[in-house]
Amino acid sequence: MNFRRGRSSDVPEINLIPLIDVLLVIIIFLMLTTTYSKFSGLEINLPTADASKQTEPPNEINVALTAAGQVLVNKVPLATVTVQAISEALRRAAGDAKEPVIVINADAKANYQSVVDIMQAAQTAGYPRISFATQSPH
Repeated sequence: MNFRRGRSSDVPEINLIPLIDVLLVIIIFLMLTTTYSKFSGLEINLPTADASKQTEPPNEINVALTAAGQVLVNKVPLATVTVQAISEALRRAAGDAKEPVIVINADAKANYQSVVDIMQAAQTAGYPRISFATQSPH
């Protein structure tokens, strides 16, 4: 006996069109509200140090670099500012000391290539221990 004569069985289905419409609206909203920033350059803040001074200073060679590009080894200005001349001045300043610490005091507006030249001169002279002087915050 068939009690369901006139009834056809409907298969329930999910209508995806409203769901797609809602998702497209969300995507468009996210695209319009998102900001894209391009970094054309990096801002670099040089570090400051807040360390206490040592009681007994190690064997140091102070190399100062001015903003004009003049190099001073232990407060003695160099006539030429080549890697070879700086290397010879470092050897003279070190004397008989084994592995002195090269302390580079570079002006903030000094040429970066000059600092690299001083580092290369220290390496050429055989002094691998290099330190950079910083200023304490005000």
